[in-house]
Amino acid sequence: MVSADQSIMQLLQAAADADARGDASAAERLLRQAQTAAPNHPLILSERARRLLMASDWAGAHAILKDAVKAAPSQPSLWLNLAVALRGLNRSDQEIEALEKVLALEPRNVRALLQKASLLEAASSGRAAAAAYRVALQAIPPGAEPPPAMRPALQHAREVVEANNRALEAHLEQRLAGLRASHPHESLARFDRCLAILLQKEPIYRQQPRFLYFPHLPGIEFYDRADFPWLAAIEAATASIRQELIAVLTHGPSVLKPYVELPRGTPLDQWAELNNSRKWGVYYLWHESKPIPDHIAACPQTVAALETWPRCDLPGYSPTAVFSILDAKTRIPPHNGVTNTRLLVHLPLIVPPGCGFRVGGSRREWREGECLVFDDTIEHEAWNDSDVPRAVLIFDIWSPFLTPMERDFVRATTQGVGEYYGKMSLGPA
Repeated sequence: MVSADQSIMQLLQAAADADARGDASAAERLLRQAQTAAPNHPLILSERARRLLMASDWAGAHAILKDAVKAAPSQPSLWLNLAVALRGLNRSDQEIEALEKVLALEPRNVRALLQKASLLEAASSGRAAAAAYRVALQAIPPGAEPPPAMRPALQHAREVVEANNRALEAHLEQRLAGLRASHPHESLARFDRCLAILLQKEPIYRQQPRFLYFPHLPGIEFYDRADFPWLAAIEAATASIRQELIAVLTHGPSVLKPYVELPRGTPLDQWAELNNSRKWGVYYLWHESKPIPDHIAACPQTVAALETWPRCDLPGYSPTAVFSILDAKTRIPPHNGVTNTRLLVHLPLIVPPGCGFRVGGSRREWREGECLVFDDTIEHEAWNDSDVPRAVLIFDIWSPFLTPMERDFVRATTQGVGEYYGKMSLGPA
C-alpha cells in the first residue's frame, strides 16, 4: 500500500515532469490534486512557496514558509526557501538565522553555504566572504556535477576565492621579502611549494597506490640521487646499455610489447589510446619477478651493470627491469603505481628535446645517463613531444624506509593475496 507521503511525492514528481516537458496545465492540475489531498503537508507548502519565489513574490512565499518551518522544523529545504524569501525582503538578520538552521541540519548544503557567503560579501566582509566561498566549494563531492542553475554562483565563488588568494599572495610576499633576502644561497624550493599549495596555485599530491598502501612511509616525489650511491655503477654503463638497446630495436617494432595490455571488459579510462599499442612499447629483462632468458642473453652488459641493483623482490610481481620506449608525439596520462613499498628508477638512454616527466607537483627533464628515483604511487605522467622515440631503462627497488622484517611481511601478504584471488593483473605502473 502506498503511504500518504509517497502519494504526495509521486504527484509532485509527476508535476515536475510535466513542467519539464512544457505541459504547464498538467503540472498545475497535479499540484492542485496534491494540495487538495494534503494542503498543509511540508512538501506541498515547499512547492507552493517555490513557485511564488520563482515569480519573485517574496512576501507571499514568506507567509507560507514562516508557518511551514514551525510545522516541520527539521526540513532543511523549507528553511532554505525561507532564507531566499528573506533575501528578497531584504531582512538580512533573519536570513542568516534561516541559513544557520539549514546548516545545522545539513552542514554541507552547498546552496546554503553559497548564500551565506554572498551575505558576507554584500556586507563588505571580503576576506570572510572568500573564506566562506572556499568552504562552499570544498563541500561539493569530487566528481559531482552541480545543477545548471547553480553554476553561475559557483563560478562567482571561484572568482572571489581566486582574487583573495592573489591578494593574500601579494601580502605574504611583502611580509616574506626580508626573510627571503636573508637566505640568498639556500634553496627555498620546498617552502615555495608549501606556499603555492596554501595559495591554491598547486594541488596536494599524495601517495595513492592502486594495490597496497604501507603507512608512515614518506611521500617523496623525487628522491635525492645522493641517497643511492650504487647508482653510479649503473650510470657509468649508460653507453653500453644504450648500444644494446639500439641493437635490439634493429629487429623492428615487433620486439616490443605494448606496456598497457588491459583485458577486454576492463574500464579503460585514461588508457584507451595506449591499450595494446606499441606507442608505449617495452622490452622486458625481468617481468613480474621472472627473468626473460632470451632478452637477458641479448643484453649482457645491461645485466652486468644491474648486478648490484638492490631489487625489490615480490614473487610474482617484482623485480621488474624493462626498456621503455615512448613513441614520438605520445603522452603517458596521469596515473598511480601499485604500492608505496617500492620505488622506481629511470635511467634515461635516448632523450630528444621536448620530453618531460612529472611526479606530483615536480617536473624533471630526463638527462641521458642521470638516474631519477621516484615514488610512482604519487600521480605521475610523461610526454614525448619530439619527432623521434624516447628510451628509458626502468627498474624497481624497495623503499629504503622499509625494514627487512617489514619486507618479509609485504612479500607474504602480496603472495597471500595472489593465492586467494589467483594471479592478479595490477595494471600499468
